[in-house]
Amino acid sequence: MAQSFALSCPLPITKHKHIVMGHGSGGRLTAQLIHDLFLPAFDNPLLRKLDDQAVLDVAAGRIAFTTDSFVVTPLFFPGGNIGELAVNGTVNDLAMSGARPVWLSAAFILEEGFEMEELSRVVAAMSAAAARAGTAIVTGDTKVVNRRSADKMFITTAGIGEVPEGVAISASAARPGDAVILSGSIADHGMAVLSKREGLELEGEILSDTQPLDRLVAAMLAAAPRAIHTLRDPTRGGLGASLCEIACSSQVGVEIDARAIPVREAVKGACELLGIDPLFVANEGKLVAFVDPAAAAEVLAAMRATPAGRDAVAIGRAVDRHAGMVVMTTEIGGTRIVDLPFNEQLPRIC
Repeated sequence: MAQSFALSCPLPITKHKHIVMGHGSGGRLTAQLIHDLFLPAFDNPLLRKLDDQAVLDVAAGRIAFTTDSFVVTPLFFPGGNIGELAVNGTVNDLAMSGARPVWLSAAFILEEGFEMEELSRVVAAMSAAAARAGTAIVTGDTKVVNRRSADKMFITTAGIGEVPEGVAISASAARPGDAVILSGSIADHGMAVLSKREGLELEGEILSDTQPLDRLVAAMLAAAPRAIHTLRDPTRGGLGASLCEIACSSQVGVEIDARAIPVREAVKGACELLGIDPLFVANEGKLVAFVDPAAAAEVLAAMRATPAGRDAVAIGRAVDRHAGMVVMTTEIGGTRIVDLPFNEQLPRIC
């Protein structure tokens, strides 16, 4: 007896617990990812249009523009994750010019098999970080690569900010006599990432310092808008690399006192145990400022009145000798030349 079969086209599976190649195809799964995850998290009128670009109304004046990529491993570490790191990092790069962050873009490279739940946690953290900084993610992109072609997730963010009139901050603008001010303890982020990555059991809790610095900078500018010559957030390469770069760009000497540089006890202990110099460990929520000495006390007071700058301290000064060189008075009273390292002590930390 002949049998008949009813042929039908099955509906595609659209609910996934992991990223699949189709999420980067530009088809139905891509649209679902955008509408179900990215749009609710980053919702704003500009993004809602889903154009290939965001058309921005820019006031007359100057803007700052920056971009950065984030490849940190692990994605989640004590005190933060790659999502808020990506937003805070770009917000802070804008803030170092004195700019008020206004708009961000976010591009994701996702590895096939990456868990959707982890992606959701990262996106939620980015949304919260953008809200804290008073900025909006207005455009972006998503690509999916084959398994073992990436390490779960990479993020690239770009940002645009408005620079107030009369503000001229640059790594090349430090002057002899400037006070060198640090906003707080160093090496927290790098050691937090390393301890998680290597599964180290260390005495004391070490948390990343990732946070936005735009409000801290705004408070500094409100206190003395023309007295702040140079700002830098010492991320890769740490405080040591940032000071060397500023000394070279401005052609000033820099003299700092190791005893004035705050390092948390747990971080100091971990660095000593591993033979790592905290001066060259990355930070993600600190800044170093070169400030006219006549306004240094006022700026320092303004910093200490903010959450991000409550532990701010003067650590040295710029001088008109040994141009391009950083010299540090050590904890035992000797002197040491601080020079750029040949390689990263801790790779993949931002």
